[in-house]
Amino acid sequence: MSELLNLEPKGLWKHFDKICSIPHPSKHEEKIVAALVDFAKANNIEYKIDETGNLIMRKPASKGMENRKGVILQAHVDMVPQKNNDTKHDFENDPILPRIEGEWIKATGTTLGADNGIGVAAALAVLEDKELVHGPIEALFTIDEETGMTGAFGLKAGELEGDILLNLDSETEGELYVGCAGGIDATIRFDFKKEAMPSSYSAFELTVKGMKGGHSGMDIILGRGNANKTLFRILKALEAVDVRLGNINGGSLRNAIPREAFCTIAVPTDKAQEAMNIVKELEAVVKSELSAVEPDLVITMTEASSCEFVMDTDAAKRVVRAIYACPNGVYRMSDSMENLVETSSNLAIVKTDGDQILACALLRSSVDTAKADFAEMMASVIELAGGNIEFAGGYPGWKPNMQSPILETMTSTYKKMFGRTPKVMAIHAGLECGLLGGVYKNWDMISFGPTIQNPHSPDERVNIASVKLFWEYLTETLKNVPTK
Repeated sequence: MSELLNLEPKGLWKHFDKICSIPHPSKHEEKIVAALVDFAKANNIEYKIDETGNLIMRKPASKGMENRKGVILQAHVDMVPQKNNDTKHDFENDPILPRIEGEWIKATGTTLGADNGIGVAAALAVLEDKELVHGPIEALFTIDEETGMTGAFGLKAGELEGDILLNLDSETEGELYVGCAGGIDATIRFDFKKEAMPSSYSAFELTVKGMKGGHSGMDIILGRGNANKTLFRILKALEAVDVRLGNINGGSLRNAIPREAFCTIAVPTDKAQEAMNIVKELEAVVKSELSAVEPDLVITMTEASSCEFVMDTDAAKRVVRAIYACPNGVYRMSDSMENLVETSSNLAIVKTDGDQILACALLRSSVDTAKADFAEMMASVIELAGGNIEFAGGYPGWKPNMQSPILETMTSTYKKMFGRTPKVMAIHAGLECGLLGGVYKNWDMISFGPTIQNPHSPDERVNIASVKLFWEYLTETLKNVPTK
């Protein structure tokens, strides 16, 4: 029996444990959706799958609560599939293996999926519990939030009847989120010609690893290193010894800060030691610069068995300069809310793709014009270097409503329960609320959740005590929803 089943609240942890056993990475949610449909059938809960693949369930109001405003409990069913380099795990077929580690739940070498599995589990527990007091409830389980918000983009007007959206996808207990950043994806491509490695050269593998990575919205403010940017800083320095570039592979997900990056390089054999000295010196420099945030950073240059190809020198020079100069990290802080990032970019992926270099970045901003300006800045760098850049998947931010009736209810409820006032916040990450609220303009929306640290990385963990507080707060909020 899983050790999670001994935790309180038992109903929520039972469902989260089940979710962990079902593979559900982004773009592969069919197994988890099927399991949720089975849950609905077993509990005689009305359900529907919309044309996009989102799952909607409905539960009538408790006796005497029929006059309350309808509440939509919303969570996404997909998870970010990230693992440590030494972990063997097939996210499409293998279960997540959660374990208790002190006051936290963690996975074994992979992301845990508490983002947003805890939200899904909470909604299921509400639907299943016959003793809870609440008004009319709908549960909206969206697909593919992490790689494109496909479910939120595809939701049509008229599918839901409620007035209040409780998004269960925030990650600090005691905080209520009333706004979020919008975002846009940048896809960058450079063509190159493949050439054979010169006979006077030797092959090496250049590796940057040991960085913490993390969520490119939540964690970008922490100043952590970006493995792709570090790799190309080194490649720029190695131009001094006429290095030739081979295969590149850095990062894997657009919304995860890259933790590792690799490049096969060819170096003139008589300059190999000089190249190693450059790498060693830069490792010391970067480790010193990032000592507070990246204590486990390791940069190595080791002999490789071969270098399958090298890029033509003109393309390689342009790629190195473009990626090295490409904007990354926090660009501007918000003027209206303390310690809130306004605009940022995450250079998430750089890799060889056939006869091209493919790079992907996610730009975020709570100000739409600033997002557009930042995109133009990035485009200018790439186009000057002879690359191609396209922007797609743009989604709006969520403007705060400080006169929100559900905000007033939830603030007063939290204070009565815990003796302190919750923080009212906006978030730099992209929440589905911005898209959903654009379709259902009448919705009154709040996002909240338990404490989850290091989402989108194998260090992801959820605080056990905060889950209990989150559950108690959720159920008490449902008792106090305003009348129609």
